[in-house]
Amino acid sequence: MSWTEDRVSRLAKLWAEGLSASQIAADLGEVTRNAVIGKVHRLGLSGRAKPAGKSNAASRRKPTTRSTTGTSSGGGARRTRTTTRVVGNTALKMEVEEELVIAPKPVEDVVVPISRQLTLMQLTETTCKWPTGDPTMPGFSFCGHNSKDDKPYCEYHNKLAFQPPSERRRRR
Repeated sequence: MSWTEDRVSRLAKLWAEGLSASQIAADLGEVTRNAVIGKVHRLGLSGRAKPAGKSNAASRRKPTTRSTTGTSSGGGARRTRTTTRVVGNTALKMEVEEELVIAPKPVEDVVVPISRQLTLMQLTETTCKWPTGDPTMPGFSFCGHNSKDDKPYCEYHNKLAFQPPSERRRRR
């Protein structure tokens, strides 16, 4: 096998698209991964213009695992998925990194209650038991607003104390 001008230009194009040396070797045929790496080094090709998952070849890949949910706008976490690309008689598996989008929670009006500053002896079954201040210092008190449905806190402090499980998982 010899490196013709056509093969070298194809190598440079595929390298610029972000394909790995193994993928380029499979695409060119009759050449090994190490031969591709050596030629790239001898040609002095720079780093890749795009990551491997963002090349034009991405449209020809078939996903072998689940795909992302949501849209492509916004920020979020990243997830990888395995895809298979068939080049000639070789099936190549590769990891593709995708961005997950988490829809923001709608903004709601928040009313922070002004503490009634009840002492421990003034608390009842229906008062908010949210502590205010340092218990070792003078002036320590509890919120004291009405709590609902046999909960220990008022509506505002209940939202702070008890978060739905889905939100806790999302923060991890």
